[in-house]
Amino acid sequence: MRREDIEFDSDGTVVRGWLYRPDNAAADVPAVVLAGGWCYVRELVMPHYAERFAVEGIAALVFDYRNLGASDGEPRQHLDPWAQIRDYQNAISFLEHADGIDSDRLGAWGISYSGGHVLIAAATDPRVKAIVSQIPVVDGYRNMRRVHGTLGYRRLWQAILEDRRLRYEDPSKRLYLPHASTTPEQELSSWPFPETKTTFAALQQTEAPLYQNVSTMESVDLLLNYDVGPFVTRIYDTPTLMIVAEGDDLTLWDLEIESYNRIPTERKKLVVLPHTSHMTLYSDRSKLEVAADEAARWFVQHLLPA
Repeated sequence: MRREDIEFDSDGTVVRGWLYRPDNAAADVPAVVLAGGWCYVRELVMPHYAERFAVEGIAALVFDYRNLGASDGEPRQHLDPWAQIRDYQNAISFLEHADGIDSDRLGAWGISYSGGHVLIAAATDPRVKAIVSQIPVVDGYRNMRRVHGTLGYRRLWQAILEDRRLRYEDPSKRLYLPHASTTPEQELSSWPFPETKTTFAALQQTEAPLYQNVSTMESVDLLLNYDVGPFVTRIYDTPTLMIVAEGDDLTLWDLEIESYNRIPTERKKLVVLPHTSHMTLYSDRSKLEVAADEAARWFVQHLLPA
C-alpha cells in the first residue's frame, strides 16, 4: 500500500488526513472514511485499521477533525459532534472526486464518539454504502449521567454553567477540562476513567504526539445533547456492523446493543468481543487486530464486487 497526504475544505476550514491506497489496483477501488473519538488525532490506532483495509483492496481515508491535530480550525480542542459529522460528509465528497476511487462504493468506520457519527451518516447520507460502528457513544446524556454518578454530574453541570456565563460575558474566553484523569474524585474530566488517561498518555509518547488530553468545556455541553436514537431507526438498507466490547462501562454496551436492536435493516450484524473492554481495544494489539479483521470482512463483503 502507499500513503498520501491529503487535505480538503470542510465548511471553510482545511482538514488534513492520509489516504491509504492499495498497491497495483487495476481499476477504481472502494474506499472507507475513518475518524476518531473524543480528542483523537489520526495517529491513534486508526492507521492499523486503514492498513488492514488497504491489504484487502479497499482505500482508506484517515483524517483529523477541524480544531484537532494537523487540521486547521478554532478554538483548538473544541469538539462539536455535528461539525465532525459534516467533516465526515466532506471527506466523502473528497473521495467522490479522487482519482482511482469508485464513488459508488464508499463506506465509513468510527470508534467511540465517531462510532455514533457513522450511525448518523448511515441514516443521512445515501453515498455511504456500508458502515462499521465500534464501541460507539450513542446517548451523551445517559452516558454522562451514569459515568459521572450523581455527585460528579452535579460538579459537571456547575462547570458547564460557569463556562456558559463566561462565554456570554467575554466571547474570547472559555473553560477547558481534561479528557480523562487518574484522580477523577479530585479532578473533573470529560471521561472520568484513569485507564483512559494512562492509555492515551502512553500512545501519545509512542505514536500520537499531537494528541492532547484536553477539550473545551462546551464540548461536553454539546455531548449532553448528542443522541443517535432518532437516526438509527432510519437505517433501512445500509449494511451496518456494530462491534461492542463485552461489559464496556465507558460507552455502555447495554445502550449500544439497545441502539443496535432499533436499527430496522436486516443487513446488520452485532459482534460482542469477549474478555475485553473499551480501552483494551487501544492498548492490546491482539484485541485491536480481532476488531480490524471483523471490520475488514464486513467492508469486503459489502464494498468489493462478488
